[in-house]
Amino acid sequence: MDRKIDKSAINKKRNGRILKWVFIALAMLAVVWFGLRLLRPSADEDNLRFAVVETGDVLNTINATALVLPAFEEQVNAPVATTIKEVILTAGTQVQSGDILLRLDRDYVGLQLDGRRDQLSLKENNIGLLQLEYQRDLKELGYNAEIKKLELAAAEARLGDAHRLLKVGGATEEEVEAAELAVKITKLEADKLDNQLSYSRNSLAGRERKLKLEVGMEEKEVQQLSRKLRETDVRAPRSGVVTWVNENLGQQVAEGAPLARIANLGRYKIEGTCSDRYAEQLTVGMAVELRLPRAKLSGTLTDILPEVTGNTIRFRVELDDSSDENLRPNLRAELYVITEKRENVLRVKNGPAFRGGKRQSVFVVRGNEAIRTEILAGLRNGDYVELEGGVKAGDKIVISDTEEYERLSRLQLSN
Repeated sequence: MDRKIDKSAINKKRNGRILKWVFIALAMLAVVWFGLRLLRPSADEDNLRFAVVETGDVLNTINATALVLPAFEEQVNAPVATTIKEVILTAGTQVQSGDILLRLDRDYVGLQLDGRRDQLSLKENNIGLLQLEYQRDLKELGYNAEIKKLELAAAEARLGDAHRLLKVGGATEEEVEAAELAVKITKLEADKLDNQLSYSRNSLAGRERKLKLEVGMEEKEVQQLSRKLRETDVRAPRSGVVTWVNENLGQQVAEGAPLARIANLGRYKIEGTCSDRYAEQLTVGMAVELRLPRAKLSGTLTDILPEVTGNTIRFRVELDDSSDENLRPNLRAELYVITEKRENVLRVKNGPAFRGGKRQSVFVVRGNEAIRTEILAGLRNGDYVELEGGVKAGDKIVISDTEEYERLSRLQLSN
């Protein structure tokens, strides 16, 4: 006999089937959801670099290389050609003006000085002999001139006697003419002696002046060699630090060869170099920034050298603080010449994500995702990129290289 099924049992069975299908549907949805998450492109945050958009200044700069040099460095040269005998002070030593740096061999200079002194004595002796000859010759010429004047007076007297005798018939015309000719000859001889005496006086005085000039020149040579002999003890010309000294004992050095360098390490100057393609952009008066490992120093471009060597141009920079403790001689550092400056603009740290061009796309972090966003870039340098649109202050941007994600519009960020 059939028995009627309880209605509650039927409902219970039906609800069980419904729950079963609901659980199956939820399980399928969960599988699909997790599958989509697994298939969605993702990136590990530890492998990316991020930067936050902020407000600040952006500089447009020319990259250059700086060489730090002492404000002055004086070179000490060899006074004579000789050899290095002894090195007193080495590089890095603090010196005062007059301190002995090294000693040179004095023998060669001493021999030269002795030879010059002998020549000076010889020329001084020649002046004495010349003065004696001068007095002797002048006296002889003077005596000859006086004798000739007496002979002229005698000839004139004989001519007068001949004229008187001619009037009384005691002489002939020929005798009178002979007397007149003797007077003329004697007068010419007297004039000749006077002229010779005048010439001798001037000539002998000129020879004496010449010898005195030669003596003066020899005296100067003796003084110069005496000075050079003293300078074989090579001394510091001013206070400073010895940056270099020739320590090769016994080495032959030519006159004028460098022996040492003294520098003032209290102040420095900068010599910059950059590619010659920036030559037209460089102008005197531009602001510069010198970046040292522990400091950033500002300055001004003061001089542009006209010569281009190896496709590079050189220029000089004066620092606002040329005595900063971080400066060292011959230190090379990065130098930035500022060509343009924009203040209070949106900026973000520069990175490989910015590949140039005004309009480009970057990944902006929104929650756990990085979404590709179009931006407008302005000025840029090694530190910052100016952002003119597409983002706002506080946005977080991926600045590392994202070339492998260039076809994606968004990235899932994972820790």
